[in-house]
Amino acid sequence: MPRAVVIRETGGPEVMKVANIAAPKPPGPGQVLIRHTAIGLNYMDIYYRSGLYKAPRLPMVPGMEACGVIEAVGEGVDMKPGNRVVYATTQTGAYCEQRLVNERHLIGVPDEISDEVAAAVFAKGLTAHYLLFRTYHVKKGDTILIHA
Repeated sequence: MPRAVVIRETGGPEVMKVANIAAPKPPGPGQVLIRHTAIGLNYMDIYYRSGLYKAPRLPMVPGMEACGVIEAVGEGVDMKPGNRVVYATTQTGAYCEQRLVNERHLIGVPDEISDEVAAAVFAKGLTAHYLLFRTYHVKKGDTILIHA
């Protein structure tokens, strides 16, 4: 039975409790079962836990980004069991040992990047990329600052 951090009410860090949860179902079409090796921490996790932002539901498992190893794949998935992957989604649920994730949210992790670094920087890197190439097209001579 996998374990997860579960929040049943909003508040300080003390509301986070480790609990056994139901094992994920086998992956369906387009899904991948991941065994997490590192979890990313995001301000949204803190905002939901504290009650600053309304949590999508209570109880909930926080976390929207993680790194891990593929354990099983569903029909139509190109990735293979044993591959190291990282993801960031808009749905909570990463603070657990195993999770089903849609393959479209996953990217492979190169050997030279540790699981901890991948989990810690992936969402931040996507945000920086989005700001640099979608929100504003940086041109020669521009001075920019990306923070937070």
